[in-house]
Amino acid sequence: VPAAWQRPYLNIFKHFRVEEWKRSARDGDVAALTDARLKGTVYRIRGSLPASSYLQLPRTGTQSLGLVGRYLYVLFKPIPHKHFVVHLDVATKENQVVRISFSNLFKEFKSTATWLQFPFVCRAAEGLVGDRPARTSKRADLVGAAPADVRWTCLVLDLHSILSLYLNRCYSHLKGVKLCSNLLVKTLCTSDLVFIPGVTFSEARQADLAHRGVAPMPRDLAFPVPKGKNWHDLYDYIRFPSEGSKLPYDSIQRSCPSPVADPEEPVRQLPQPVTLTRAIRDRLSLVHQLTSPKAVSALWRR
Repeated sequence: VPAAWQRPYLNIFKHFRVEEWKRSARDGDVAALTDARLKGTVYRIRGSLPASSYLQLPRTGTQSLGLVGRYLYVLFKPIPHKHFVVHLDVATKENQVVRISFSNLFKEFKSTATWLQFPFVCRAAEGLVGDRPARTSKRADLVGAAPADVRWTCLVLDLHSILSLYLNRCYSHLKGVKLCSNLLVKTLCTSDLVFIPGVTFSEARQADLAHRGVAPMPRDLAFPVPKGKNWHDLYDYIRFPSEGSKLPYDSIQRSCPSPVADPEEPVRQLPQPVTLTRAIRDRLSLVHQLTSPKAVSALWRR
């Protein structure tokens, strides 16, 4: 199997030896430092403007990472009171390159045939009840600079579903990544498995999660959890789009309330995105009907 070396997962920073800067590029204020909470090395990317500093993989745009895993895990933390941007270049089965970008600088979702731009909400805004925004909350209040208490986040992007839902395209591989200021990043990872934080390997075996394509977070990717603490009380876990989504969503954000760890029912730990405003939902519904994307297969039926 050509991609066997990428399974069950690939720690991108470790595999491409980011610290040597031979197969990656950096510009501006990019530094490796030790994070006391994570008890390991993280990379800080900061600058007056998001594009002024960045960490890029691979080193040049003419190269390709060639990573075929369906899910991209981004373990990062936005810098408080700042804006950041992340660009992902993915290739389709038709050999077309599509850029997927997410940022707390974007005010609304935008799309073209080759570029998808998603607003990233660093945390659920006040006034949200479940998955439905309160009537008094305004769309503008949901985006903007990261708050002071922003947390380390495990963002799980289903690249296959994103291309299928938004552009009616078939995902082939991840070509490149560009992490722009302002953020801290632990690492990136690709896999065909859905990793669930807060679940031990023994609990996973007892629940027989492997047959569902689900697994505990690998040790070299996991965020540390002090004894007596709960993972979800310390960090954010965001899966986008959520499993079983029928309509595209216009922003990436943590569901509210946070999922509760329950190894016997791991499905409950997969957050659902916040409901859209009626105007945006109707617009995306029309686009969805016109493009007639293929239905995304249910994860548990794979």
